[in-house]
Amino acid sequence: MFSIIIPTWNNLAFAKLCVESIRKNSAYAHQVILHINDGSDGTLQWAREQHLDFTHTPGNAGICMAVNEACGLAKMDYVVYMNDDMYVCPKWDTTLVDEIKNAGTDCFMFSSTMIEPVNHNNPCVIHKDYGQHIETFNEAGLLKECNTFQKADWSGSTWPPTIVHRKYWLITGGYSIELSPGVSSDDDFSMKMWAAGCRIFKGVGASRVYHFQSKSTLRIVKNNGRKQFLMKWGINQSTFNKYYIRRGTPYTGPMQEPDAAIMKKEALRAWVKRKIM
Repeated sequence: MFSIIIPTWNNLAFAKLCVESIRKNSAYAHQVILHINDGSDGTLQWAREQHLDFTHTPGNAGICMAVNEACGLAKMDYVVYMNDDMYVCPKWDTTLVDEIKNAGTDCFMFSSTMIEPVNHNNPCVIHKDYGQHIETFNEAGLLKECNTFQKADWSGSTWPPTIVHRKYWLITGGYSIELSPGVSSDDDFSMKMWAAGCRIFKGVGASRVYHFQSKSTLRIVKNNGRKQFLMKWGINQSTFNKYYIRRGTPYTGPMQEPDAAIMKKEALRAWVKRKIM
């Protein structure tokens, strides 16, 4: 059903757990595609032994180039981008399939809902600690409880796992490599989907994955994604999230165009900020 793209960077234990959870907890047979950055920790050998589709770069290519290269191997109509430090819960894919069937269009962007151990007051996630490391992971507890939490659908799909039709990955050009290694690339991709006509940015409350949180991003030298987003689109990320995709608010249907008067004020704020950068 899906081509699932998973970039990984010498994170073998988490990559194994992620792929195993897809195989164990999915209702459908999906194509799994890794992009292996470096892979000197044994990831390359393991991927070959598992007969996984994968692409490879000798160093860390970053998220943007990694997902674009891996997407070149996608065989299915729908492309999922997922982090390697995620564990999919039962029903994660069946609920997404239902959303696709009911969408009435192939121009959408859906996200699964993350369950995270550390509470950052993010209205888009469920906070519950089942462990932050492989050694402390309470898999049995997660499987018992993951579908018992109450979580409504939310607006503002942008964080992985995300799913789009492969056609729109090609139309938008995928992830923008000028934002490598990848800070703010999620918001940038959502903005490109908006520019391509997408107005359905929906976080699916019933599709759930456990996220161990930032097992690769803490190791990179980060780009100034907020500044790059502002210079590229002429608005702040906060403006896009609040007035365009309305991230974190209850989902009530396709997004509407932002209020023109508010956008005029936000554009002036962005112009001033660009001048002083």
